[in-house]
Amino acid sequence: MTQYLLSVVVDPSVYDIPQEEAQPSYEATGRFNDELRAEGAWVFAGGLGRVDEATTVDNTGADVVVTDGPYVETKECLGGFWIVEAPDLDAALKIAARASAVCEQKIEIRTFDGA
Repeated sequence: MTQYLLSVVVDPSVYDIPQEEAQPSYEATGRFNDELRAEGAWVFAGGLGRVDEATTVDNTGADVVVTDGPYVETKECLGGFWIVEAPDLDAALKIAARASAVCEQKIEIRTFDGA
């Protein structure tokens, strides 16, 4: 089985949706997570905090540079992710389609190096 990263691509404004409006999506995502566990595809998943609260650490030069905010300015950001196991890309695509429907966002699929 290959492990795939299913990245949830969101517009940062999604973080401004009131909790009560987002609740149905959270509940649908929870049910989807339970389905993945039952199917044996679940490895790990998580939602991420606001991109404007990120901190970037750069230790590629002479000094460590710590900067408030994301590494790059973009119109979309990573809002969450799943790591799933699937026998092939076609199976991962089917899981990603279900994930996109339940969280109502676009999903990017990537394998891990060496997969």
